[in-house]
Amino acid sequence: MSTTAVPVFKLYGETRHWPTPDLLHWESIPERSRLHDWKIHPHRHTDLLHLLHLSSGRVSLELEGSLHAHDAPLVIVVPAMSIHGFHFSPDTQGHIITLASPLAERLEARLGGQAEVLSRATAHPLEGTRQARRIATLVDQLGEEYRHPAPGRERLLEAFAEALFIEISRLAERPTAVGSARLPQPRHRGLAHLQSYQALIEKQFRQQPSIERFAEQLGMTSAHLNLLCRRLADRSALQLLHERLLLEAKRQLTYTNMTIGQVADSLGFSEPAYFTRFFKRLTGLSPREFRRRQPEA
Repeated sequence: MSTTAVPVFKLYGETRHWPTPDLLHWESIPERSRLHDWKIHPHRHTDLLHLLHLSSGRVSLELEGSLHAHDAPLVIVVPAMSIHGFHFSPDTQGHIITLASPLAERLEARLGGQAEVLSRATAHPLEGTRQARRIATLVDQLGEEYRHPAPGRERLLEAFAEALFIEISRLAERPTAVGSARLPQPRHRGLAHLQSYQALIEKQFRQQPSIERFAEQLGMTSAHLNLLCRRLADRSALQLLHERLLLEAKRQLTYTNMTIGQVADSLGFSEPAYFTRFFKRLTGLSPREFRRRQPEA
């Protein structure tokens, strides 16, 4: 299956938008897989990283063109842009943790020499490992925090995620690690350009440069940049920029006491009314309505 023929999902098994102001999403594997008859067909994400923890059951895992069957307990890492699919046995129990790219990049910077674990497609059996119980405990603690918001939620979720990847990096150091395969570098220049564009968005989204300006920095025309984004990410270049702006707007409305005007100004909008129209067009809610619906955290 060619890269362009693989569907692009915005979340595990779904094409809907990222549903949370958090940079991390947690849910049980049965919760969504059961809706798809326990099978998630091969797909990829342009800006999301998956961590799956199976406590029981079995999975047929397709990862970058290779198909392997694994028994639980098991942990799987699926970096952004890697093609992956799952077929779980109906008795599977476990959880999937999805990280948005800004969080993955922050963890990569903090993990230093252990950061390779974030860019390697892996399936690590946990049976008989020293890390098995600690990983299961961390996944449960992360889920408890995710379901019951409390002060310091964002920092604690991030700390649990960092601890999980440290434990997984220790698994990766075992000479007997099974199913561990380093992802190749981007398979063609288009993917490399898309990743470069995403990196520019992360650095500059608050200034809202024009797509022409982004394209100029990448050494291409805006038409070419839009073609790449639509072919590989199934969104236009402007949509990718707007998704990042929307994510940050949700985060600020949820986790800060900034006024609507201050949020608008911090994200490069010339006036609050323009920001409100932008937000409502993408969410169906005004910024104030969205803020009122958020739980105390």
